[in-house]
Amino acid sequence: MPPETPEDLAAALPSAAREIEEFVHAAGWDQPTQVFALVPTGQLLAAEPGLADQLDPASPLTPIAQEALPAEDLAEALSGIAWPEQVAGCAVVQEIVVLPPEAEAELPGDSERDRQVAAEHPDRHEARLVAAVLRDGGETCVMRLRASDPEPGDELIQDPSLAPNLLTALHATFAD
Repeated sequence: MPPETPEDLAAALPSAAREIEEFVHAAGWDQPTQVFALVPTGQLLAAEPGLADQLDPASPLTPIAQEALPAEDLAEALSGIAWPEQVAGCAVVQEIVVLPPEAEAELPGDSERDRQVAAEHPDRHEARLVAAVLRDGGETCVMRLRASDPEPGDELIQDPSLAPNLLTALHATFAD
């Protein structure tokens, strides 16, 4: 299997983010914040051939779950992460509250009070956000809006502009 090119990895990033979201979604809601290393599958198989029956060799990136992160201060937790050279990217998954723009504009500006107001707002939506980046600059986000009614189900949105600050923090985990 030839090594993955940066273009292969960039093309695979959105699929890897969806795979991570589906993995976390299978465990249900109310999950802790989680981080994943994104490793080129070819490199992983070369280093660990015994994993061949557990991995999809056609997928350029393999997500590897890491220790759960503390929910209190995600920025501080991310600032303490440094990835080894073999890690081509990373992703973080967190549950968030999404407000309509007009409600967000009315937030008081104090982070603890903002969380409380958002959690109690009648127009809030609970969501799960996956933000993923590559060491070489690629990025994507996937968000699942939690349905209040089991029918028709949760809505899935993929857009790299969903969490610019989180993407910046993830890119910083690769800074030298």
